[in-house]
Amino acid sequence: MTKKSNSALPESAQANPEPVNINAQTIPAPTAAAPVTAVKPKNNTGFKVTVVALLFLAIITSAASLSLSIINYLSDNPSVTYNYSNGNDGNSLNFTEGSIAEVASRVAPGVISIITETRTTGWFGQTETSTSAGTGMIVSSDGYILTNKHVIDGARSIKVILDDGTTYDDVTIVGTDPLNDVAFLKITGAKDLPTVTLGDSKTISAGQPVIAIGNALGQYQNSITSGIISGTNRSITAYSSDLMSSENLKDMIQTDAAINAGNSGGPLVNAAGEVIGINTATSEDADGIGFAIPISSVKGMLKNIIENNSVARAYIGVSYVEITPEVVATYDLPVSAGAYLISNQGSAIIADGPAAKAGLKDKDIITKINGFTLGKNGSVSTIIGEYLPGDTVQLTILRDGEEHTINVTLGSYRTRE
Repeated sequence: MTKKSNSALPESAQANPEPVNINAQTIPAPTAAAPVTAVKPKNNTGFKVTVVALLFLAIITSAASLSLSIINYLSDNPSVTYNYSNGNDGNSLNFTEGSIAEVASRVAPGVISIITETRTTGWFGQTETSTSAGTGMIVSSDGYILTNKHVIDGARSIKVILDDGTTYDDVTIVGTDPLNDVAFLKITGAKDLPTVTLGDSKTISAGQPVIAIGNALGQYQNSITSGIISGTNRSITAYSSDLMSSENLKDMIQTDAAINAGNSGGPLVNAAGEVIGINTATSEDADGIGFAIPISSVKGMLKNIIENNSVARAYIGVSYVEITPEVVATYDLPVSAGAYLISNQGSAIIADGPAAKAGLKDKDIITKINGFTLGKNGSVSTIIGEYLPGDTVQLTILRDGEEHTINVTLGSYRTRE
């Protein structure tokens, strides 16, 4: 399947989406009022559900030209808090009486509202400015922010509002993930800001309790809802706001915690108060179906930005299909989970890429990365997303029925030529 990228995805990234999901299905865009974006989850069970990307709310007004300088901000010594810095895994905890309020009060100061302005030209040449609202989270005390790419897509100015009402107008876009709906922002000159703690999405499980925090409807800042993780490793197809293009999002966390328009970019939080996902999409045709991007998938880029002032994303240089019962039956595979290296665009191994240099071959099956089991702990893209270009990871693969381990030195993401 050829993926239609949304307008925020660089054209150069469209030729080689890693991972490639050749089972993803495209459906006609449903009728929906702008600015929502229709999406559809991967359908392997026979029923159809249409979902809607949580695009910010927009108000059209007449305005003059605005400008936003997009730069790569250079950082000195910011601090990012990860849960595993103290060896604990907060995904094993449950909420107790009163603990939701306590966790929410700890996390909320690091959750911010994002206000953007975009300018368009109307049918008769008039200038129109759209003011939109979304959510983000502060991940370093000097003002680095995580949010969804579609929240800031096309923005000519960005303003953030903290939980205490403090407003910052000097906000820049540091970079975006070429493979995911994720953007990295920076508040210029900020210091001593409250931050969220990033957890480990590789160890989450269905039934685990969570809360979602966000700028609901663009009006109700840091609204808090609760629920559980309903499922993991979901695939959806997200359409652009004009319903004319789409983007495949993989390995999504499904939750029944209420997620509303304006919540895009906000945190999905476990009972320890750790962020395990970035709220991104919700169901249009059903209640209690929302989706979040696993937080582990962004840690490598975030670390690279902060430590190396680089927005490069690590990759191994393969196309693959996630193994499902349908894929097992189609290709007569010996395992029920993993990544099958196959492509409908020639070889699944990108020439001169990291995987090619390490000796991977078409029809290899990757079952583990650094000991983490694919499917159970995440997809290839999510697990690799924790690392930096230049890091070496160990792949466990099956080739011709035999298990092998191969070390791969990760490269910087590039498209297939």
